[in-house]
Amino acid sequence: MGGAFWGGLLAAMVVVQLLVIWSIRRHRDPSLKIECDSPIDELMPTLAGLTLGTALPGNRVEVHENGAFFDVLLARIAAAQKSVHFETFLWKDGVLGRRLAAALAERARAGLKVRVLLDAQGSKNAGKEVVDAMREAGCRVTFFHKRALRNIGVFNDRDHRKIVILDGREAFVGGHCIVDDWLGDAEDGQHFADVSLHLHGPIVHSLQGAFSENWAGETGELFVGEAVFPPLQPAGDLTIHAVYAKPENSSPAVKILHHTAICLARKRLWIQNPYFIPEPEAIDAFGSAVKRGVDVRVLMPSTSGSDNPMVQHAGHRNFEKLLRCGVRLFEYPHTLLHQKIMTVDGAWCAIGSSNFDDRSFEINDEISLSIADRALAERLDAIFERYAQRAVEIDLETWTRRGTWHKLKDNTFYLLNELL
Repeated sequence: MGGAFWGGLLAAMVVVQLLVIWSIRRHRDPSLKIECDSPIDELMPTLAGLTLGTALPGNRVEVHENGAFFDVLLARIAAAQKSVHFETFLWKDGVLGRRLAAALAERARAGLKVRVLLDAQGSKNAGKEVVDAMREAGCRVTFFHKRALRNIGVFNDRDHRKIVILDGREAFVGGHCIVDDWLGDAEDGQHFADVSLHLHGPIVHSLQGAFSENWAGETGELFVGEAVFPPLQPAGDLTIHAVYAKPENSSPAVKILHHTAICLARKRLWIQNPYFIPEPEAIDAFGSAVKRGVDVRVLMPSTSGSDNPMVQHAGHRNFEKLLRCGVRLFEYPHTLLHQKIMTVDGAWCAIGSSNFDDRSFEINDEISLSIADRALAERLDAIFERYAQRAVEIDLETWTRRGTWHKLKDNTFYLLNELL
């Protein structure tokens, strides 16, 4: 038999293998139709149950924006007494990275257990000198899904979470990355905007569990005892549940949470997200929300404000359909808006690491917090309004007249939306 035959056979085998891998890894999406008249803030047990979590009362949160977040984070790390657990996707060598590394190293030298989990792809530029300095001080630094033969089947799966847990008693969750661009106050294109939460109360145990999931997966280590899981008393009056599970043969919990919230909205649904590429089913759900009287708005960076314009172009591909559905779209041209926030009816919010796209919903490891609290929703809506004042609202008539080159980029990059 000739070389052409064997080449064709090999190609066919590769295609079959790819189809098998796809069928194993695919998730069945939930139906985006829910019959329920109850307000979303009364459905926390439902939201928690659907996302494989538990709604925990007795929590307190503080909102921290932009570079001021790191002042609080570094101060609390310095005050830790027993353990520091740090997990992030993006860490680049720079002023911020070296400040943080020094703070972690100092705690390790003081005798604390310091565990640092970095995504191997996102943190590949953390700097050998910085990583070595942490390890020499006693920090245990581990990289998630390193380039290795044993990880070939999961290399595209990234750890996109941003979590810090101190002494098992307080935690931080949000979107902040360890890059100098996150310093400052979003005052120009070199300083990004972001939002993270500082948490106290029983929810900290859930966040410690989320950290343990990937730490144990990479190191095999299970940490136990009061240094990491101390008894926690109520610290406030907020009910929260953490959303991060990825069950086999079903949609990941983060996707279920966001899609359920769309269907439960009755008055207002505001989204702040840097990478907004909803699937067709979600777009239809947005349209249904508008038809039942919901004020649906999305705030995101424009291509000029984004750190990854290809993602914005991929999102542009469905703007016309969204606009025809009645969704209001706002693009911020001045810098990257990196916060990942959804608020519903001024009564509930989700905030965490997840982008509104299927890379986050289906592939990455993410974490979002579901919180029923009107004061917090109001605070987050105020952030939306502040940036929306300087954003450009997209007009349907103008949008349909955008140039051929723009449309070509939109459709081309959309084909890669799960890889961007």
